[in-house]
Amino acid sequence: MVRTLNLGVLAHVDAGKTSLTERLLHSAGVIERPGSVDDGDTQTDSLALERQRGITIKSAVVSFVVDDVAVNLIDTPGHPDFIAEVERVLSVLDGAVLVVSGVEGVQAQTRVLMRTLRRLRIPTLVFVNKMDRPTADAARTVRAMAEKLTPSVVPLDDADRLAEVLAEHDDELVEPYVDGQRSWVRAALVEQTRRAVVHPVFFGSAVSGAGVAELIAGITEFLPAKESSTDGPLSGTVFKVERGAGGEKIAYVRMFSGVLRPRERIGAGKVTALSVFGGGELSAGRIGKVWGLSKIRIGDAVGAPRASAASHFAPPTLESVVQPRDPSERGLLHSALAQLAEQDPLINLREDFSVSLYGEVQKEVIQATLAAEYGIDVDFRETTTIHVKRPVGVGESVEVIATDSNPFLATVGLRVEPGPSEFRLEVELGSLPFAFFRAVEESVGAELRRAEVRDCTVTMTRSGYWARQSRAHGGFDKSMSSTAGDFRALAAVVLAEALRRAGTEVLEPIHRLRLEVPADTLGAVSTALAKLRGVPLVPVLRGAVCELEAEIPAGRVHAFQQALPGLTRGEGVVEAEFDRYVPVTDSARTG
Repeated sequence: MVRTLNLGVLAHVDAGKTSLTERLLHSAGVIERPGSVDDGDTQTDSLALERQRGITIKSAVVSFVVDDVAVNLIDTPGHPDFIAEVERVLSVLDGAVLVVSGVEGVQAQTRVLMRTLRRLRIPTLVFVNKMDRPTADAARTVRAMAEKLTPSVVPLDDADRLAEVLAEHDDELVEPYVDGQRSWVRAALVEQTRRAVVHPVFFGSAVSGAGVAELIAGITEFLPAKESSTDGPLSGTVFKVERGAGGEKIAYVRMFSGVLRPRERIGAGKVTALSVFGGGELSAGRIGKVWGLSKIRIGDAVGAPRASAASHFAPPTLESVVQPRDPSERGLLHSALAQLAEQDPLINLREDFSVSLYGEVQKEVIQATLAAEYGIDVDFRETTTIHVKRPVGVGESVEVIATDSNPFLATVGLRVEPGPSEFRLEVELGSLPFAFFRAVEESVGAELRRAEVRDCTVTMTRSGYWARQSRAHGGFDKSMSSTAGDFRALAAVVLAEALRRAGTEVLEPIHRLRLEVPADTLGAVSTALAKLRGVPLVPVLRGAVCELEAEIPAGRVHAFQQALPGLTRGEGVVEAEFDRYVPVTDSARTG
């Protein structure tokens, strides 16, 4: 029986990730020759904008078979502005290959990716690329990975180090290690790699193909391929949505249990067609494309939902507003953004057309996509920081059915208070049709997201409705019967009043910087940080290099990154990542 492995390829931008993907597909016989990023003819970068810019923007899935393993290879973006696309893929992976450049070495995004892979315990191999370049240095790259990623990276050609690392993770291996026995090494390496404890390192070149055959052998040997199964309840997740040539919605689904078949009806619609990567049924462990689910969105469950997980990466902390150059195209722009929001949940479609951002490149991509695919020319307002709010007290509000202040056929009472972001019930579950409860919960969630309210517990304290009624000799009368729409609209009104009574404080995002700068430039760097409301922490001198961390408002990170090369003779290196939210101070409002 063919086993399935859902494999992600991840890397910092320009490490050669897409080139490696092309080489893997060529070695597996999927394509006649490897495509080139420079030539714009790669298999996975199919968007015109991807070919034009030479970067991966959307994840892509390609399937091939090696021995008895059907590999669903998922190429992911490397640019940090598209980290949300990577996050959506992580939930469907069985294993990963992290690509590191043997020339540039460990980059900021490399560290973010490896931390996340290790935290999620995704079995990961490392491929050190560009080893055909004169400036490539295997030993230097391995030292940097051990220092900056994890000590558990192990080159396969270093037998002593390999045995030592394996013994460090298993007490039963210490004695044979000390005795000089090595017959256990290979089996232990397979077992510990599949548990994401250690990470074998391969070396080669995606351009020349050197080392790729060894990597393919390692993928099938060390990563956990699984036999597909139709047992268990239907349960899958949507990690990508796209539109077909005819405008139809296509959902990419990873199944975790059960089997999804054509004509099956689920919450988001009826399955009209399926295409499974590698062929066969869309059963547990496999990935497929699904047609007919008109209401489906990224992150939705197919069948029984899995336990929800916290976000793997920091939230976007910047935003901008999209404006059509032709004001008469506002309606067209709304429809276009609504479709793009299906494919990218960061497109926060509100009345002001705001878009959440990780960086400026996203604006260019959205602008180019709207022009190329929808014929709409747009501009963006200046990028601003996303400020969020949280309640500072307890607030309650209620609207009762059939009262002058309430135009809806519903009774809803809500209480908001500081706490975990969740929806609770203090009313009997049987006091309303379940659809009405769902309407209130969905409305509350949507309004909190729209208003950027965090750390808020909402409790439904009161409910009431008018049962379905009909006039004599007539059908259902909406004017006499409560609907889910009544509860959805009223919940938004009640929530807004409860938040007003509770009171809210405004918070701004703070990023943590990790810096490596020449020691003699520390003063200039610290001064620049202070001007941007940054706070440098205790520096550590390592010879002529100074390492330090700093905290800085998210909205000032880009300005500091632009200034750093001039402050450090081009030698400064900075990593930035979201750290926390803090209340906005008077100095922040004026500065």
